[in-house]
Amino acid sequence: MEILGVGASELVFILIIALIILGPKDMQKAGRTIGKWLRGIVTSDGWKVFQQTSRELRTLPNRLMREANEELGDVGKELKSATDLIKERSPRVSVSTSQFQQAPAVPPAPADNKIEPPSPAETKANESDSKADA
Repeated sequence: MEILGVGASELVFILIIALIILGPKDMQKAGRTIGKWLRGIVTSDGWKVFQQTSRELRTLPNRLMREANEELGDVGKELKSATDLIKERSPRVSVSTSQFQQAPAVPPAPADNKIEPPSPAETKANESDSKADA
């Protein structure tokens, strides 16, 4: 059990230190004062708003996922109705294979503008030009 991040062992330690410092009579007064103060906080409007906001933040991811799933379902229904509408309106075309002549498969003609590698003389000339530039 933890209250505001303080476990049972820490709470016992705090109570023992308070008893040593305040004594038994002042400890009763301090307990009443702390009880009134906590009751005032818990019954205040600010605490209620804090609790409500905390609850909303904890449920926010689930709510967002639920809303997203509903929207995806709606979009899916709209797409299905649109595709059904398109299928209904599109004309049915029947094509028989006898209407077409099958052309013989002819490989494409080779291109006349082939790129040939440079001759060794051209390569040497290019090398000497680049050496002269440097």
